[in-house]
Amino acid sequence: MTTVLIADDQAMQRFGFRMLLESQDDLTPLGEAANGSEAVRMAAELQPDVVLMDVRMPGLDGIEATRRIVASGGRTRVLILTTFDLDEYAYAGLRAGASGFLVKDAQPAELLAGIRAVAGGDAVVAPALTRRLLDAFAERLPAPGAGPSGEDPRLAALTEREREVLTAIGRGWNNTEIAARLTLAESTVKTHVGRVLAKTGTRDRVQAVILAYNTGLVSPE
Repeated sequence: MTTVLIADDQAMQRFGFRMLLESQDDLTPLGEAANGSEAVRMAAELQPDVVLMDVRMPGLDGIEATRRIVASGGRTRVLILTTFDLDEYAYAGLRAGASGFLVKDAQPAELLAGIRAVAGGDAVVAPALTRRLLDAFAERLPAPGAGPSGEDPRLAALTEREREVLTAIGRGWNNTEIAARLTLAESTVKTHVGRVLAKTGTRDRVQAVILAYNTGLVSPE
């Protein structure tokens, strides 16, 4: 059973999310928070699998709440909710440690799939959309120091093949595309992806994409 904390300042929005979650056998709403501070406190107390986090909330916003929840070191993952007008906030949320983001008016099936993906340690964001987001705000990324030469300590432990896989992730390729382009079995790709995440200390594919940009393995097109 996947437990979810709903963090949104709109009571009707929280009600809608709760009803959607309650309609699923494998998902259960663990609590509701009306602001960021409440979300941080409840996440620490309840230890949900996923926090469904709105960006705009009174007081402590969803970005800072996400940063604090992730920094606590617990198992809780954060799924940011945004709108097409707030891509910048979604980007900031990913940098704060969120495991992905969805638009706030996503279809119920997409939202449910996103929650399950985040709970399972995967990224919610479609690879192409992730790359578009990062490309749009690439100028905000710190300039790579060592560039693709790999002097960044997070890359030092990677084999040549794992570095190729990380580069492919950063380009927005899914496992099937990586397998085809690198001539590997998809099961082998999954193994490489798992090792890349473990060795670099990245929580999921979204964070791996950010790492690939930050270290210069991938540049905006």
